[in-house]
Amino acid sequence: MHTATGAAFTAAQTAVRASGAGAGIALLDTDGRVVGWTQAAERLVGYAPADMVGRSAATLLADGTERAKVSAFFKQGTPPDRWSGIAKVHHRDGHTIEVQLCVQSMCGHDGRAGVVVSATKRVALSPMGNEASPTSLPTALHLPARLPVGVTIRDTRLRCAWANDTQGSKDGIPLKQRLGRRLTEAAPGSETEALEALMRQVLESGVPAVNVEYRAFMPTHMRRAGTLTASIFRLDDGQGHALGVCTVSVDVSDSQRARERLAVIGEASQRIGTSLDVMRTGQELADLAVPLLADYATVDLTESVTRGKEPPTCAGPPSEPIPRFLRAGVASINHGAPEALSARGEPVFIPPTSPSAGVLCSGQSHFEPLLDNVPDSTRPDPHDDAAWEHEVRAHMRAHTMHSLMVVPIHARGAALGVATFVRMADSVPFEEDDLLLAEELVSRAALSLDNARQYARERSAALALQRHLLPHRATGGSAADIAWSYLPADSHHGVGGDWFDVIPLSGARIALVVGDVVGHGINAAATMGQLRTAVRTLADMDLPPDQLLARLDEQVIRLAEEDADPQDPEPAIVGATCVYAVYDPITRQCTLARAGHPSPAVIDPHGAVTFLDLPTGAPLGLGLVPFESVTLELPEHSVLALYTDGLVEDRDHDIDVGMDRLSTALARAGLPLEDLCSTVVDTLPAKKHSDDVTLLLARTQALGPGQTASWQLPADPAVVSHARSLATRQLTQWGLEHLADSTELIVSELVTNAVRHTTSPISLRLTRHDALTCEVSDTNNSHPRLRHPGITDENGRGLFLVDQLSHRWGTRHTPDGKLIWTEQHLTPRR
Repeated sequence: MHTATGAAFTAAQTAVRASGAGAGIALLDTDGRVVGWTQAAERLVGYAPADMVGRSAATLLADGTERAKVSAFFKQGTPPDRWSGIAKVHHRDGHTIEVQLCVQSMCGHDGRAGVVVSATKRVALSPMGNEASPTSLPTALHLPARLPVGVTIRDTRLRCAWANDTQGSKDGIPLKQRLGRRLTEAAPGSETEALEALMRQVLESGVPAVNVEYRAFMPTHMRRAGTLTASIFRLDDGQGHALGVCTVSVDVSDSQRARERLAVIGEASQRIGTSLDVMRTGQELADLAVPLLADYATVDLTESVTRGKEPPTCAGPPSEPIPRFLRAGVASINHGAPEALSARGEPVFIPPTSPSAGVLCSGQSHFEPLLDNVPDSTRPDPHDDAAWEHEVRAHMRAHTMHSLMVVPIHARGAALGVATFVRMADSVPFEEDDLLLAEELVSRAALSLDNARQYARERSAALALQRHLLPHRATGGSAADIAWSYLPADSHHGVGGDWFDVIPLSGARIALVVGDVVGHGINAAATMGQLRTAVRTLADMDLPPDQLLARLDEQVIRLAEEDADPQDPEPAIVGATCVYAVYDPITRQCTLARAGHPSPAVIDPHGAVTFLDLPTGAPLGLGLVPFESVTLELPEHSVLALYTDGLVEDRDHDIDVGMDRLSTALARAGLPLEDLCSTVVDTLPAKKHSDDVTLLLARTQALGPGQTASWQLPADPAVVSHARSLATRQLTQWGLEHLADSTELIVSELVTNAVRHTTSPISLRLTRHDALTCEVSDTNNSHPRLRHPGITDENGRGLFLVDQLSHRWGTRHTPDGKLIWTEQHLTPRR
């Protein structure tokens, strides 16, 4: 260790020891004789005041050579001015102890000089210490400056009899003002009265007071008063009578400021970053800074950060354009923050010549403890520099802003924004320590802001993906009126994997589906998209609900296998729940099946709510028990409600509470469907929900007898002509004569194919709804396949012709065989 540095280190340790409870204090005259002795000194070396007062203090030294040199110093009238060292001294019981000595010359009020010696039992320092050897007292470690220990001796009337010059530099009372006076006379005030009362108590009891903290008595114009700790000991004469008190003071301002900074930093960890919202985090930083650090603070973030986009790099050449900023936080000691020219959430213009622009370009903080006028980064008129400067400077003068710090907010090499801290009016200017604290606070806030930005980016991407995958204009056609509500989770989990769909099926039927993928974020949203696509594909195959869920279960298992990492011993889990329902407006029958999903509710036309008792089924992806379908008949204008668990589950309540809340909200038969949907969602608890909420409502419609016509036909080739006539006659009744030619050809081909492949009766049904549906069913289980015949082929053109004449066509299984259907637009499409 460097000599000066080592000396300062040892001096600081000495000062701390000297102010402790174990420090023995002795007052010497200029001849080195003891004139005052404390009880602590007696405890240290065993000698009572009667044993030591009047004797030379050098007699306690164990080394004869050192003892002689010290005696010679005092005889020459040149006692050491100030020094510290280690010495071996005699204990009264005969053994020798090592002590750390601290010696200070004192000035008396009557011109007399004296010496104060404090001693503590030696404690080994860390390896960084550089203590003098035990035999080096006469050439002791000389201090590079005054010892950082203030010492005063007061008589029995508590008047200052001796004091060293260090005391005055620490507590602000000059030596001339102190000597011969009591403390309350030298510096009147409540704090000096309290200290003097403590001195009187020590004088009367002899019990020392240790490490009493007090503020320095600085004049009001001083920037900042220091903090000291005082240890007060009684001095006794040879008869054990009190001579006065000795006060040893140590400046602990730095350590106190360090504690204050640690407290602020600790508070920052509690108050900054409580959410994943960049604007709220910016306001939290401003709120913490005022008034703990500044009188006025602003936090301005780049617009890209507030939108979750990638921010610009930390520093760039001044020629690069400054990005757009938004004010994320503003706080002031004045109500309403009248100093701010931009409110929270408003755009902020940062002029190229402002300190904020310099901070953005350099990446370094701007520190200006004393300034005349520094403008707020908001510009009143971006087209008139002179007007802007004049107005802002006048604004700054009006609010007496005199000290400024601008700190860059950056994380992972990207510039997130700037934080500005200002002091006004009577506040002391910022110091270097304040800048360090500001940078530490901003650094902590930057981590929270960057996390919030990344969360916002992922959430925005997941929401965009989910919005893209969810239906935009779901319609139930002639089968049902549809309303839905989807609320993404607003906790730190991000969006989930909820999805819903309304799928048109043949014969005016619709399929309703609501599902929920396990997990949150982009992965869950992407998996949701895969499952929604799979459901639509399976729905086009017209599979019954139980079979569709079985196929979907297989798909989820395959997804998990594909996502599995061969190096990961834990298998990938892709779980989901789902409920699937098919409603037929002709028969008013609804067939449902579910896979671990909450049971749907049915609201009858009178408002009675029933939760369907469906087989639960296992969640998708487990491949456990088979799924079961249930078919029930729904009265016209019934409402079928499908939803996800986010609508009824709450961490603070049992699920029955959520089910009762949902039942009560649904029992409003007279409300329009959209209003009913909004009413149900509005019953959710006001607090943030950690899971997506999805609700799908379908108010059933029924097709009347006049909208369908069906016939049973024998499996005879001669019936084809009759079937065409029946279809043409029905189209004429419906006013659809323009579809007669195409429908005759379709009926002819489908009935002909049915006659060729079955001997049982054939069913023909026409349905008029949003489209014209033609259905032909037979008992044969084989499905026809569309072929593209060649020029010379004699067969295979029937289904090709059907495909050309219809908007769409398909087949599906029936309990007795199969059904082939076609759909035609009611009006010609251009």
